[in-house]
Amino acid sequence: MITRKENALRTIKFDHPEYIMSGMPCHMLAYKGCNHEGYEGGGHECPVGTRWTDIWGTGWVKEQEGLMGFPRGNPLPEMKYFKDYQWPDAMDERIYSRIYEKKNDFDPTDCFLAGFHRDTLWEKSYMLAGMENIMAYMHDEPEYAREIFHRIMDFQVGMAKHYLDVGVEVVFMGDDLGTQRGLLIGKDMLYEFLVPEYKRLFDLYKKNGVIISFHSCGHIEPLLDMFIELGVDVLNPVQANANSLINIRERTEYKMTLQGGISTGLLMSGPPREIESAVKDTIRTLGKNGGYFCEPDQYMPFPEENIAVMENAIKKYGVYPVA
Repeated sequence: MITRKENALRTIKFDHPEYIMSGMPCHMLAYKGCNHEGYEGGGHECPVGTRWTDIWGTGWVKEQEGLMGFPRGNPLPEMKYFKDYQWPDAMDERIYSRIYEKKNDFDPTDCFLAGFHRDTLWEKSYMLAGMENIMAYMHDEPEYAREIFHRIMDFQVGMAKHYLDVGVEVVFMGDDLGTQRGLLIGKDMLYEFLVPEYKRLFDLYKKNGVIISFHSCGHIEPLLDMFIELGVDVLNPVQANANSLINIRERTEYKMTLQGGISTGLLMSGPPREIESAVKDTIRTLGKNGGYFCEPDQYMPFPEENIAVMENAIKKYGVYPVA
C-alpha cells in the first residue's frame, strides 16, 4: 500500500489514488497569533469566559465550549486610529520563532510539512476595522481600504518567507467570502481590492511549488474561476446546503481538488443511516475520478457516534474504483 502522503498527492493530481481520505496528513506550523493568540497568551483553548487581545489588537472572548472565540473589539474602527496603529511585524521573533522550533517534529515520508495563514486577508480586515466599516471604506474611502489590505498582505508575505525557509510543502489559507445564499462581496469588488493582494501571496507559493489549500465558507460557486485562476489546489469546505455539489464538481474536475461536502447539520443530528447515505452519494458525486477529500463542511463538536458513522462510511465506499 502506498503512503498516506503519496495517496494525498495522487488525490490532488487526479492521478489514480487508492482510496478517499478525510484530509491531507500534515504537520502544521503556525506563527504566534495565527490562531488569534496574543503576545502574552490567550487563544481558543482557554476556558469559556476568557477575554484576550491578539497580536493585531483585536479583542476576543471565548463564549462556547468546543468552538473558537469571537472577535469583540476592533482596533481600527475609524480612520483616525490608522496613523498610530502598530502593525505586527513578520520579523518579530516572538511571532515567527515557533515555526522554526517545531519544523522537525514529524515523519516527512508520510506527512506534509504545512504552514497556516488563517484569516488571510478579508477576514483579517474586518477583524481590524469591523465588517460594516471595511465594506463602507471600499465604497467611500477606497484608498484607505486598499492600504489596510496591502498592510495585511505585507505581513502574510513576510510570514510566507519564514514558511518557505523551513520548506513547507502545503499552505492553508482562508477567507469566508460567501453567505448561505450568495457572496458577501460582489465579484467586481473582489477583483478590484482582494485579488491583486491575494496574487502577491499565491504567486510566491506557486513559484516555489507549494500546494495551496483555501478555505471559504458559504455559497462560493460564483468564485470557482477566481480560485482556479489564483492557483488554488484544494478548495474547502464546499458547504453542501449552500452550493450545488454537482455543478462545483463539473466546473472543477481535473482542475481543483475539493474537500468537505458532508452537511454539518446532518452530522449534528443524524440519523446514522442518512449520514452513511450522504457519504456514499457525495463520494460518488465529488470523488469518482480523484480530487476529493471527504469530511464535514464545517467542524463542530459533533456527537462521537455520528463521526464514527461518517468515518466508517468513508472506508466502506471510498475505495477506488468508486462504484
